[in-house]
Amino acid sequence: MLEEVFDKSTLMVVYGLLNKGIIQKLQGVIKSGKESRIYVGIGPNNESLAVKIYLTVSAEFKRGMIPYIEGDPRFREVKHDSKSLVYTWAQKEFKNLMKAGEAGVRVPKPVIVEKNVLVMEFIGADGVAAPTLREIVPRNPKTIYRILLTDVKMLYRKAEMVHGDLSEYNIMIQDGKPVIFDMGQSVLVGHPLAHELLQRDIKNLNSYFAKLGIETRDTNQLTSWVTGHE
Repeated sequence: MLEEVFDKSTLMVVYGLLNKGIIQKLQGVIKSGKESRIYVGIGPNNESLAVKIYLTVSAEFKRGMIPYIEGDPRFREVKHDSKSLVYTWAQKEFKNLMKAGEAGVRVPKPVIVEKNVLVMEFIGADGVAAPTLREIVPRNPKTIYRILLTDVKMLYRKAEMVHGDLSEYNIMIQDGKPVIFDMGQSVLVGHPLAHELLQRDIKNLNSYFAKLGIETRDTNQLTSWVTGHE
């Protein structure tokens, strides 16, 4: 449903990105969800880019945004109308990806955000997205588990952030290594939900890797290890 994605405002943003040369053209959808669509974009050097367009008509999604935005000092006094919430969410994901990358965590590198459109590095090859842990069983699950736990720790200690929705659905495998994505809901460590979300992230990782026969560590022990409160 193109009209659901490309309303007048979104079309103007896409045209602006084309005019600025940030993207040369927009190709097919690579991921479609209730909250957003992700398209393959072609960059100025003919490289693939991921163009994430947040839907401005998903009422359920917008209601769910508020607890993650409120309590974040970066986004004080955000209006609760639909477009303001969606635009803030896109800005939030952009900033979270920046912070995660600067902390040494492998995430898609953000390029630009305009209103509800986020352009970032494409993870994959030849316009085909890298598979998620949901889609494949990694060849080296023990190593992947260890890397991801270290990523969670670096996110917490260096970026002062918690992913908040980490699972096999938003971890891609590229060149045998994990790439974490979908960081719109990620919160700073001072957020009221941070501890609860951190424990949920760890539980999700433990649950996935335990099914692969990997010996996992206790959630509370890992939480203490991540936060430095051992």
